Amino acid sequence: MTIRQEKVNEEIRRYAAETLLRTSTGGSLITITRAEVSPDLKKGIIYITTIPKDKETAALHFVERQLGEIRKVLGQKMKIRALPYLSVAIDIGEQNRQRIDELSIEAEKLEK
Repeated sequence: MTIRQEKVNEEIRRYAAETLLRTSTGGSLITITRAEVSPDLKKGIIYITTIPKDKETAALHFVERQLGEIRKVLGQKMKIRALPYLSVAIDIGEQNRQRIDELSIEAEKLEK
C-alpha cells in the first residue's frame, strides 16, 4: 500500500465518521473501523461495526443511504482529482478480534 493510499484511507475514515456522527439518529453506535481504497483510488470500502450487534443490518442500510452525503463531504474537504466510488461492509475482522478477546477473558476466569 502506498503512502498516498494510506492518507486517502485515513481521510475517508475520518470524514465519513464525522458525517455519520452528524446524521445518525442514535439507534445504535456505528463505528467506522477503517477505509480501504484501490491502488488507482477509483473504489473504496468503508468498514463498520455496530453496538448492539443485532442492529447491524439496519446500521449497514443507514450507512449505505448516507454514502451520497459522505461523498459530498469528501468532495468539499479532500484535495483529490476524482472521488472513489464508495461501498460499505461489516468489519468481520474486528468482530473476530472482539470474540477472541471475550474467549480470552472467559479462559482466564476458568483458570482462577
